[in-house]
Amino acid sequence: MFFLLSKTLNYLTMPLVIICLLFLFSWVLKSKKKALLFKIGFALLLLFSNDFITNEVIRLWELPATPFQEIKKKYAIGILLTGVTKGNMVPDDRVYFHRGADRVTHTLQLYRLGIIDKILISGGSGSLTERRTKEADEIADALKLMGVAGEDLIIENESRNTHESAVATKKVLQDSISSSECLLITSAFHMRRSRACFAKIDWPCDTFTTDFLIHERKFTPDVLVIPRLDSLQIWHIMIREWVGMVAYKLSGYI
Repeated sequence: MFFLLSKTLNYLTMPLVIICLLFLFSWVLKSKKKALLFKIGFALLLLFSNDFITNEVIRLWELPATPFQEIKKKYAIGILLTGVTKGNMVPDDRVYFHRGADRVTHTLQLYRLGIIDKILISGGSGSLTERRTKEADEIADALKLMGVAGEDLIIENESRNTHESAVATKKVLQDSISSSECLLITSAFHMRRSRACFAKIDWPCDTFTTDFLIHERKFTPDVLVIPRLDSLQIWHIMIREWVGMVAYKLSGYI
């Protein structure tokens, strides 16, 4: 039930959904409020599509990057959280990545540099619809093509969300290593929730953030004034993450 409710809330809190509903109500209602609803919808559209405002807000949330040369410690396991591939694509003889592919490529770089010895890939499917292949299996296939040895890959492909990934990862590793030997790898916007989930089950790990939504601070007209579709998408990602944080807190997952 929690899984279904959290996914439903994600859709209902999407900025574009809220804006469209305000415009729809301003069109169908026959009252003095229709003008107010239109103005609110238009104001929200300008707010959520403003690149400068979006970037400044995300800067406050995302955890900063760690340069590879500053990592002095070696880790037995890099815990790679999934959520970066497109499911049920055809032809199904390849892996389809979306914008979060940095999670995989930067994990590969950590492995190549000898910072992590092995990679544990955690995640099955976080979709409400059935997925033909588990995401952890897809990423493992991709990493093998990139040269990672099969014996250096550990696959956990049953978890559906971050909490379940944390629980499943601890179960797999606790009899062989300690949490201090693990490096948690996920997107910068997702790291706060991920880190809290692992800490809640008494498996605190060092962290390595990837897949940043922020960009260099700019004061050019295209950033300050011109509405941008990318900003709407970033707000969708962030609001979904914040809703997830609240839901996890209420459920005792963090």
